[in-house]
Amino acid sequence: MSGPGPSSILTTPDGSRTALNARYGEAYGSRHGARSQAWHVFVGGSGTDNHPAPRVLEIGFGVGVNARATLAATAASGAPLHYLAYEFDPATAATLREVATGGDAERHPAWEALLNVWDGAEGRLTAQAGGAALEVRFEDVTAADLPAAWATALYLDGFSPTRNPEVWTPEFAARLAAALAPGGVLTTYSAAGHVRRALQAAGLDVERRPGAPGKRECLRAVRPA
Repeated sequence: MSGPGPSSILTTPDGSRTALNARYGEAYGSRHGARSQAWHVFVGGSGTDNHPAPRVLEIGFGVGVNARATLAATAASGAPLHYLAYEFDPATAATLREVATGGDAERHPAWEALLNVWDGAEGRLTAQAGGAALEVRFEDVTAADLPAAWATALYLDGFSPTRNPEVWTPEFAARLAAALAPGGVLTTYSAAGHVRRALQAAGLDVERRPGAPGKRECLRAVRPA
């Protein structure tokens, strides 16, 4: 495993943590509030916190802040969770543990099970406990076979379009749209015009929403039922 070490951990204004990624030169989550962004943009923005049986597809697992927020939400509601994430440049288990300290779902059995098999894993790893099934695939998502018409929620949380343009193209947006179940919701922190147009061209109904702290707007896109 590559990725950041404990010296790159950042504490954000809402008290949650994120980390810097050396490859992309950016933080994995919002420096203005990693937890706030996870809940506002992704968990709440997609309606996953109220879904009876969410199936979440995440583009960019990062240091697991969105995954832990989702675990916390479904643990509170009692909903079974299936969570599939892709990560090209994984951090170490030590970094994930440090970022999670004192945060959402730090002691969730599925999160602990995931970290117990994290270091040294290749290809993919899975963990199932406490009503949640987690899978992380360590591969280039732009070349991956995404599940068709599967996701009730899709978290598009790659690094910025300037640093990681491959996951923001019209071609990839079309593949993401095909991975959504009818009525499924894609959410992203980005509100860039070319991202919005790519999602619209993929056949999704796109709306601007107020952004998390530090961002004026974010996007929510729905696959028509």
